[in-house]
Amino acid sequence: MTWHWGARVAGAIGLVGVSVSVHAAPLPPGNAVQQWNTIAENTVVSSGAFQNEGLIYMAYVTAATYDAAVSVYRRYEPFAVHVDAAPGASADAAVIEAAYEVLRHYFHAQATVLDSFHTDALALIGPGPGKDAGIRAGAEIAAKVIARRANDGLVTPIAATSSFDAIAPGPGVWRLTPPAFAAPQTPWVGDVRPFILNKPGQFHVPPPVPLTSMRWVEQFNDVKLYGGASSAARSTEQANIARFWTANVIRQYNRLGRDLADTLRLDLVETARLLAMINVVGADAQIEVMHWKYHYLFWRPVTAIDPSAVVDDGFGPVPGFDDGNLRTVEEPGWRPLIASPNHPEYPGAHGSITGAVAQVLSEFLGTDQINLDIRGFNPAGDAGNLDTVRHFASADVLTAEIVDARLWAGLHYRASTEAGVDLGRKVAHYDLNHAFRTR
Repeated sequence: MTWHWGARVAGAIGLVGVSVSVHAAPLPPGNAVQQWNTIAENTVVSSGAFQNEGLIYMAYVTAATYDAAVSVYRRYEPFAVHVDAAPGASADAAVIEAAYEVLRHYFHAQATVLDSFHTDALALIGPGPGKDAGIRAGAEIAAKVIARRANDGLVTPIAATSSFDAIAPGPGVWRLTPPAFAAPQTPWVGDVRPFILNKPGQFHVPPPVPLTSMRWVEQFNDVKLYGGASSAARSTEQANIARFWTANVIRQYNRLGRDLADTLRLDLVETARLLAMINVVGADAQIEVMHWKYHYLFWRPVTAIDPSAVVDDGFGPVPGFDDGNLRTVEEPGWRPLIASPNHPEYPGAHGSITGAVAQVLSEFLGTDQINLDIRGFNPAGDAGNLDTVRHFASADVLTAEIVDARLWAGLHYRASTEAGVDLGRKVAHYDLNHAFRTR
């Protein structure tokens, strides 16, 4: 049975592609890679892209900027395409041109702003054959990256939903979630051709725990107790940590990469390599996790704990199913601290991206003792801010916190985020053993 999105859900929000132009501004701080990483981040986020699809666009750009830097500084193997820039070519010019051409190809509506940044960035490089050679190399790399990714499964317009194979209604089956009851978020991402993995679903994820098991009872009760909007068991600090991790991961982890490049005083090619690792591996991790989400179609805590929290969405009756387990007690009106994203629950997507980034950092730094600061959302600040800073001594501390945070947010059962973390780490380890290597 294939599910197609229709107009059956009362109050569902429309998911249409949106591109938002912003006024031209000064170039962001940093070297050319950092500048165009920031420009790419702003372009992708302002387009209205969901985070999982946004990482695909970020992977396009950072793959191109990495290959542009490598075309001049031939310290590492190219990632997507091989181009040897002419002797004396400007690496800055190559990076600028590659990023600009890729962004302009995918984000036509933001062309005016991109053109302005492009003009300003190139104006900082003195004229001459080196600049011209760098521009030629960057343009060639961008064209080849775009051609290489043609027909890779990317669906437009931005934020489009798609059909997917449904399963019979019953206990445990995903339902659209309140308050928006929004259309299924980007099922197509799970079928995109990965950047390094051989295929979507390369790493098998075991099924969610059976609803008849004691582990299910423990998970149900845990998220019910700690994840509810009005939970008395969750501390203020735990609630703030849950909200910290609602930051947009594209902004959060790209800012981390740029900050780390500053801290370590990375040169242009090392900066390009780190940011490409974060985004390319992150994209593969999201392709993988979305593949399994729409394979298992497991229900969110809100519809497991409150079966009445459903509408006529085509996935089952109204009210919904209880789990059939006499050791769990449903709670009418229960809602999570954070509104549930509009895609299936298992495995956890934030666990997947955070597990992947934790592994990237461990392998890039050569130690699990990563000892770094990450910026996240401060609930006392403006929407979308990254004003709170949390320190993580190790990769394990980082991944353990995301497991707790998604539980405290009421979004995931503990084992689901743990499965996402494990999946993300596997994807990252595989990807980094097949790309970004020294020559």
